[in-house]
Amino acid sequence: MNITSTTQLVLVAIVFLIIGVVIAMAVMRVQRTKRLKERFGPEYDRLMNEMGDKRKAEDELDARVAHVNTLDIRQLTAEEVNRYALEWQKIQTEFVDDPLIALQKGDRLIREVMKTRGYPVEDFEQRAADISVDYPELVTDYRGMHMIAIKEAEDKVTTEEMRQAMVHGRALFENLVSTAPEEEDINQDINQKEKI
Repeated sequence: MNITSTTQLVLVAIVFLIIGVVIAMAVMRVQRTKRLKERFGPEYDRLMNEMGDKRKAEDELDARVAHVNTLDIRQLTAEEVNRYALEWQKIQTEFVDDPLIALQKGDRLIREVMKTRGYPVEDFEQRAADISVDYPELVTDYRGMHMIAIKEAEDKVTTEEMRQAMVHGRALFENLVSTAPEEEDINQDINQKEKI
């Protein structure tokens, strides 16, 4: 074999290697997109529309997951769940007399529950981003609830809009105070073993 043949073989091998790397990267990008779409659902689409750049939007979603993974999120104690549930019931009762004030109280209660669980709560956009990681199906409604809750009394918001916002807030609230599915399974297993 002469030098020219060897050089040609090396060049062909390098070309195939480059093609292989390009194909592997394309497959990884497709898998990343699929994973993020499945995890974030409508939040993926909202962020894509907002940013207008797929790579930036996907980087943002990956950064959200990484950020939430650094947090020390915990479940609420039974006492905390009970206290917050009673407070939510009181707020819902107050909705009849003053819907906007009740909605604002509900928004603050959700913030308090998040803080107790370990989410950072100082900035609303950060709260919404963190919620999108654990509750992607609820973050759009949470944003809507919050936008109505921060309106002033003189702003025109219908009672129906406030009622819908309260319903959406309740869905997030219930998810935040509920026991994690893994813990429920463990508790059921323990209870069944204790009965035996």
